Amino acid sequence: MPHDFDAAIRLSPLGGHRFGGATHPAYANMVGPYGGVTAAALLNAALQHPERLGDPISLTVNFAAPLADGGFEIEARPARTNRSTQHWLLQLTQAGGIAATGTAVFAQRRETWSAPEAVMPADVPAAATLARAPVEGRPGWTQRYDMRFAPGETPVFDGRERPHSLSRLWVRDEPPRPLDFASLASLCDCFFPRIFIRRSAPALIGTVTLTSFFHADAALLAAQGDRHLLGSARALNFRHGYFDQSAEVWSDAGQLLASTHQLVYYRE
Repeated sequence: MPHDFDAAIRLSPLGGHRFGGATHPAYANMVGPYGGVTAAALLNAALQHPERLGDPISLTVNFAAPLADGGFEIEARPARTNRSTQHWLLQLTQAGGIAATGTAVFAQRRETWSAPEAVMPADVPAAATLARAPVEGRPGWTQRYDMRFAPGETPVFDGRERPHSLSRLWVRDEPPRPLDFASLASLCDCFFPRIFIRRSAPALIGTVTLTSFFHADAALLAAQGDRHLLGSARALNFRHGYFDQSAEVWSDAGQLLASTHQLVYYRE
């Protein structure tokens, strides 16, 4: 049987640049499907397009309307192909209306001088030493990820405001699944909304736009396999009904695989 994630992003060619897909109950959220799996489905349309060149280096998804349970269509159209980069326009429609738009950039990577500046958090115990976070009473998509938070950082909704929204956790697909670009795109949205963490309480929220930058190539993702990744997420500002959310995703060997940024609407 296919992994639930693969079933959730499965697409069928409809001719031209169009693909058909459907939501999957395993990735249900409070309203509609989990945004990360929607982002992964959009990316998957470009990944399986016969005109694809190279591997993704960036993905932006704008969530225009809630996605209902059921079928949808994705159009993935290469807007321009250069010598080493390819630019994509993405659009997801359902029942005749636009639910999400996006862009992606693919590239053929080459060996160059390289040097990291970001530093992987060093004070988070190994995943094997931490307990999996409870999922009872939480949306279905959380059961599809094995999350193991740093000590003292497991979300607790006790209504007491914290001084910051930083949290670190080990995470992988559940059941385990080898990492690839589609699953990495989905994992980039696995961090609980920062307002939940800062205020220690749920709130009415919705991601407006999500951008992920992929720093890894296919070989680095293959080397990671199905082991836990380390994520670190934080916000910079909460103001007038919107907050930002930035995160990093690291391999267990200390390689920065992706960085991600989103803007989220909230209402009290």
